[in-house]
Amino acid sequence: MVEVKTIEKPDERRDFPGGHIEVLHLTGLDFAVGTFEPGWRWRESVRPIVGTDLCEVHHSGIVIQGRMRLRTADGAEAEVGPGDVFVVAPGHDAWVVGDEQVVVYDMAGQMAKTYAKSSEAGV
Repeated sequence: MVEVKTIEKPDERRDFPGGHIEVLHLTGLDFAVGTFEPGWRWRESVRPIVGTDLCEVHHSGIVIQGRMRLRTADGAEAEVGPGDVFVVAPGHDAWVVGDEQVVVYDMAGQMAKTYAKSSEAGV
């Protein structure tokens, strides 16, 4: 089996204040491209949509453009930038650092399936 899709034609797009994700669903892979504008912060943009205090999505990604800061519930912090591959567990906040748009490719699957969907949508 071979399955090919292009990020230029996503299966789904979800918009939220200061950003959006574009999603591709393939057999065995749910892939997301997250785009976040300068000034974006999870707790101000997505928290009102999902109704949790912190992001409860597991991320496994690579930063394509821009810089983002991550802070977990236990206070661990990291900053990621272009070319950085990262994993962050559920229970974190995140925000754009600087004046450049952030683009992240996320391969964990949960972002593609549930990110920025309201709790009424079954998240």
